[in-house]
Amino acid sequence: MRRIVVSVLFALLCVPALAVREKSYTVLSPDETIGITLAVGERCTYEVRVDGRTVVAPTPVSMTLGDGTVWGGSAQPFRIRKGTVDTSFATPFYIKARVSDRYNWLRADFRPGFAIELRAYDDGVAYRFVSTTDKPLTVASEEAGACFPGDWKCWVPYVRDCDGTEIVPFGSQFKTSFENLYTVARLSELDPARLAFLPLVVASDDGVKLCFTEADLQAYPGMYFNYPGQGNSLRGIFAPYPKRTHDGGHDDLQNVVDEYDDFIAKASPRASFPWRTILIAREDRRLLDNNMVMRLAEPSRLADISWIRPGLAAWEWWNDWGLHGVGFEAGVNTPTYKHYVDFAARNGIEYLVMDDGWSKDKTDLMSGGSDRLDLDEVLRYAKEKGVGIILWAGFRAFDRDMEEVCRHYSALGVKGFKVDFMDRDDQQIAEFLYRGAATAAKYGLLLDYHGIYKPAGLQRTYPNVVNFEGVHGLEQMKWSEESVDQVTYDVTMPFIRMTAGPVDYTQGAMLNAAKGHFFPRRSEPMSQGTRCRQLAEYIVFHAPLSMLCDSPSNYDREPECTAFICGVPTVWDRTVALDGRLGEYAAVARCKGNVWYVGGLTGHEGRTVTLDLGFLGDGNFTAEIFCDGANAAKYGHDYQRVIRPLGTDRTLEITMAPAGGFALRITRE
Repeated sequence: MRRIVVSVLFALLCVPALAVREKSYTVLSPDETIGITLAVGERCTYEVRVDGRTVVAPTPVSMTLGDGTVWGGSAQPFRIRKGTVDTSFATPFYIKARVSDRYNWLRADFRPGFAIELRAYDDGVAYRFVSTTDKPLTVASEEAGACFPGDWKCWVPYVRDCDGTEIVPFGSQFKTSFENLYTVARLSELDPARLAFLPLVVASDDGVKLCFTEADLQAYPGMYFNYPGQGNSLRGIFAPYPKRTHDGGHDDLQNVVDEYDDFIAKASPRASFPWRTILIAREDRRLLDNNMVMRLAEPSRLADISWIRPGLAAWEWWNDWGLHGVGFEAGVNTPTYKHYVDFAARNGIEYLVMDDGWSKDKTDLMSGGSDRLDLDEVLRYAKEKGVGIILWAGFRAFDRDMEEVCRHYSALGVKGFKVDFMDRDDQQIAEFLYRGAATAAKYGLLLDYHGIYKPAGLQRTYPNVVNFEGVHGLEQMKWSEESVDQVTYDVTMPFIRMTAGPVDYTQGAMLNAAKGHFFPRRSEPMSQGTRCRQLAEYIVFHAPLSMLCDSPSNYDREPECTAFICGVPTVWDRTVALDGRLGEYAAVARCKGNVWYVGGLTGHEGRTVTLDLGFLGDGNFTAEIFCDGANAAKYGHDYQRVIRPLGTDRTLEITMAPAGGFALRITRE
């Protein structure tokens, strides 16, 4: 693989001020506490202030085109426009039924042929470049990133499986599944040889959290951040455009890049480029309920979404088709899948995901079902029982004949695909996600994208894409040692990765291990932490398509917990971020109809929290409470279930064991 420099060097990224700053333009948030400033002179920079303090110091931004033209160099805008928007839009498959979209905006138009747009919200800012030319173009590089006033603390998810021996180019790190724990360090302690994918968080010295991500990422590579080795800054890095690829990788299901071109993207005339987005939270809990990515995404392209049905899904891969107490040998066969269908039907579970193994040839989906099972019979039986079937598919097998695959399996009654192993975020993959979503929607199919980067607004534009991986989910517990700290990750990820959109974390383990008792195993896997932690994750983690990862045999043995899980909605009318501290604990309340659910998670430190339930309003309420048992710190499966009326003072005190949690269902009497 050729060595390619993939970004403009940030050697002089952080400077107190530009040598010439002829003009600056500021747009303030509606509450006037947050501002983003575009300065133009020898070059363009942006700066962000919160409550009068600089949180992002002047940072250069530019785009260099294939012909050498630089957008954002020495130029003055010929037109400045400003405005205000105060509206809202429906979000039927989200953490709330409607999202308020209230912001102030500024657009600066430059010659030749580009504009910079800025928006300021009460909880964040964003900017993007826009082409105003009528000609297609190529983008050779983009200068992006952030400079900070100090050596601030940050939470970064490094690309994993990198030995850190090469600094530039980063070609070996552009192949990744976007699953990793968070490294917590000062900026100066970050590794210049490693890329970190988005979202990530930087905290100011007075505690303001800045969550960096991007939105409306359609036909453009995703952005990584990298520490340049000096100063208090992070620079943007982008995968170049693939020049030569071959089918290979995991089980020949991937498209592997052999050589990159000397540019990062091709752009159509008058293209709008992705929003560079900063979510801003003075209280950590506010990151649990931030809608920036949804606001900045293109609205739905689907005129009819009535056929899109979110819900729970039974799933066989995590538990290794682990049935017991049945009169047949469990595995990839017809009796096993019928048993999973029966389990889903009697518990009101909408779907069964049939994972890797169902097809005769996983590299050719048109080869039909495996010789070990009768796929037509499973589909017939599932339809009879009212359970939808979602099929797993490798990326190349799905992409190679996408139209025919979608047409064929939709006609058979399949409800969607779980598409896996893209493991890249260059422009070709970004375009694939939208093309796949459009084709699937044409045939009434849902999509769950795995082996892929964070959501960046596709879930609004094509709401048939009901989930994304890009998360260090529970599957990691099948093979990870206890030193892999999933407990801390669980109380970190909701403040960072989940700000971008839904997470296919695949919770629901019924074998739960307290600290010192966990060990990996691919059959009969377990979770780190308590049983109530697993229940709470159905509330705290957002996923319109949410898995029950464990075996029906284990769920049948735990009817109280199973009944609770199967009653939790997967989309919501309202969300209230109750409490939390990044990396320590989180508590969230969500409502569907007249029923409220409240979930809480803690890290390795047990804690007692006092919940403010004032959101309930007037009336008498009863709570079904699942909380850690007295011995949950030793026996992770120990829990208590209590049904009790709630007091009029609208507070509730709950104690969580180390690595514990709680889950409530609250109904009006």
